[in-house]
Amino acid sequence: MVVILLERIEKLGQMGDVVSVKAGYARNFLLPQKKALRATKDNIAHFEAQKVRLEADNLTRKVEAEAAAGKMDGASIVSIRQAAESGQLYGSVSSRDIAAGLTDTGFTIDKQQVVAENPIKTLGIHPIRIVLHPEVSVMINVNVARSPEEAQVQAERAARGEDPVILGETEGDQETVNDEVAIAMMEREERRLAREEARAAEARSEEEAKTFGRTSIASD
Repeated sequence: MVVILLERIEKLGQMGDVVSVKAGYARNFLLPQKKALRATKDNIAHFEAQKVRLEADNLTRKVEAEAAAGKMDGASIVSIRQAAESGQLYGSVSSRDIAAGLTDTGFTIDKQQVVAENPIKTLGIHPIRIVLHPEVSVMINVNVARSPEEAQVQAERAARGEDPVILGETEGDQETVNDEVAIAMMEREERRLAREEARAAEARSEEEAKTFGRTSIASD
C-alpha cells in the first residue's frame, strides 16, 4: 500500500514522504494512529493544503517533547520482581509496566512510547528508550530487583562502574551481596526512624505552642 506520512516514522520517512508499506502495517498502525493517509490524489492534495499547519503543530509538539526530555533523560525506575538464584525472573517486566512506573514518578507515558523489543526477564539495570515525539527520544534505566534494598545496592554498584548484579556464584560473592543489602536495609531504617523523630518533635512543638497560648490567655 502507498501512503503519505503525516509525521516522521523511524526507518520509514519524513512528514510528507510518499512511501510503500505492507498493507497490514498501514491498516493496523499507520492509518488508525493517524500517522499516514492513503496516497490518493485527493489525500495528497489535502496534505499539501494543510502542510503549513501540520508542520507548525509538529514543531509545537516537538518543543514540548524536548522540554519533557530534559526532565526524563537518565531517569530511573525500580521494578520489584521475584527471581531465581540465576537472576531469571519469575515473569517479566513489560512495556506496560515500564510506562506505569514512569507515570508513578510523574511522567505521562503510554506503553506505545516504550521501545523494548522484548520484555525484561532478568535482574539488573536495563537501559530502555522512550519516544516522546517522532524526533525526540530519551534513555531511562529500569532497575529490576527482588527488594528495594537490592535495587539500591544495584544502583550503587552501577554508579561505581561495577556489574550491578552479583548472582552469588561463590560464597564470598554471596556474603558481599548479603552485607550490601543489610547495610542498605539499615540505612533505610535509620532514615525512617529519623523521619518519625522529626514528625514527633514537630508535634511536640505544636503542642507546646498551644499550651503556651492557653496559659497566656488564662493569665490575661
